[in-house]
Amino acid sequence: MFEKIIHRGTLMTVIVGVVVVLGIAATLRVPVQMIPDLDVRTVQVRTSWPGATPQDIEKEILIEQEEYLRSIPSLERLTATASSGSARIELEFPHGVDVNETLIRVNNALSQVPSYPDNVDQPRIFAESFSSNSFMYYRVTPLDGNPRGLDMDMMRDFVSDNVRTQMENVAGVSSVEIWGGADRQIQILLDPAALAERNLTAADVRDALRARNRDVTGGQLESGKRRYLLRTVGRFDSIESLDDLIIERQGDMVTRLRDVARTRLDHFEVQREAFVNGKPILFLSVNRETGSNVIDIKNRMFEEVDRINEEMLNRAGMELALNATDTVYVEQSI
Repeated sequence: MFEKIIHRGTLMTVIVGVVVVLGIAATLRVPVQMIPDLDVRTVQVRTSWPGATPQDIEKEILIEQEEYLRSIPSLERLTATASSGSARIELEFPHGVDVNETLIRVNNALSQVPSYPDNVDQPRIFAESFSSNSFMYYRVTPLDGNPRGLDMDMMRDFVSDNVRTQMENVAGVSSVEIWGGADRQIQILLDPAALAERNLTAADVRDALRARNRDVTGGQLESGKRRYLLRTVGRFDSIESLDDLIIERQGDMVTRLRDVARTRLDHFEVQREAFVNGKPILFLSVNRETGSNVIDIKNRMFEEVDRINEEMLNRAGMELALNATDTVYVEQSI
């Protein structure tokens, strides 16, 4: 056998060369990660309704969504969970299912739900495998001494709109989740005595707010070759404009919101808190896309975090820093 190999040295050299080239190409293409990629079999539907009880969530959201989702082909199991302010439905499918086609079917099923109560956010659809779980963890903290006197619970909206969107733009990142803090809200604290004195109820205030706080389309106006789209802007843009809202008018007497209530800018009730060294922070977890290289994502993320700190957070009195990363174990294994 070895004599034949020696006599065909040129052929064997070519074969070995091809194998080496293929091996190098495969090595460069193999994803570097903690665990191998797994097929996506689970789709989650999450719907938020701030302030709603689990009983209302089940009755007004989950039952309505389940009616249309349970008819999706190849569905093996449906699990629904109602909690305070949010609804979650987990749909499990068999191995080998076409994820893109499944997502389209889920979205089409949800679009058939007739309507949702007021203040319910649009359902969000997620399709992630276990192998695409979080692998990098960051924290947002005030600068040393907190020179701006920031309340981190109030910074969640800022971080969500500005920091998270930038981090999710990094190649290979599927999503970034935020923990801690709470979304901002305008709170209206009614004065029962003032309402009773003016023969008003909380429902009157609610109806006035709903009728006033919206933009209305006025159709279109044609003038010669030009066409103008009409729109009436009516949403509140400040606390002061909200205080000026007219609740009731009786002849020359006008009752405004400030006469029967006190308004303030605050946040929703904090459901989850995050701390580092005993200080409240905002915690961010980075999830990767299936098949991506965690080492490449880490290097790109470091560059993006430096840019975010320099151009955005440091000016706002905050800092984004790495808390932990699983890439340490991957690099050591390699």
